[in-house]
Amino acid sequence: MCKVTETQTDTDLISVSFSYPFRLYRQRYEMPTCGDIEARVLHLSGDFSAPAEFFVTLSVFAFLYSMFALSIYLIFHERYTQIRRVPIVDFCVTGGFAFLWLVAASAWGKGLTDVKLATHPSSLLSSMPVCQLEKTTCSASIAPYFGLANISVKETYLIAITLARRV
Repeated sequence: MCKVTETQTDTDLISVSFSYPFRLYRQRYEMPTCGDIEARVLHLSGDFSAPAEFFVTLSVFAFLYSMFALSIYLIFHERYTQIRRVPIVDFCVTGGFAFLWLVAASAWGKGLTDVKLATHPSSLLSSMPVCQLEKTTCSASIAPYFGLANISVKETYLIAITLARRV
């Protein structure tokens, strides 16, 4: 909100949309005009695509391996139990996936925390020159909703525990 005089109030809402893969530096938003300061296009800061893409890639590979292992268990059950090397290889691959899943869960949790910090309204307001003026009053109205993303991080840790228990 920009107050030029005490009786005049202008309210400018700023909406910034972002989504996967969280390359926030590509997301633009417009700083409103206030008094002598002209409107400018600003960008969010940060690139948090690496943890998100690592998590999604590992998830896809884990799904494909699960389907492959399930088909081996169902179609070649007799050979699976007769050849001693196959269960050992399956054990090692599952252990590797359990470890990588824990790493991916941690990376995704940290990446999500960084996205939350970069998109918090107070960090957006502090980066806008118009909010540094004495005659302006800037306030945040709505913070981004991360409920489903928080659930995905918790679910990921539960899956990591399940995979580790399977090993």
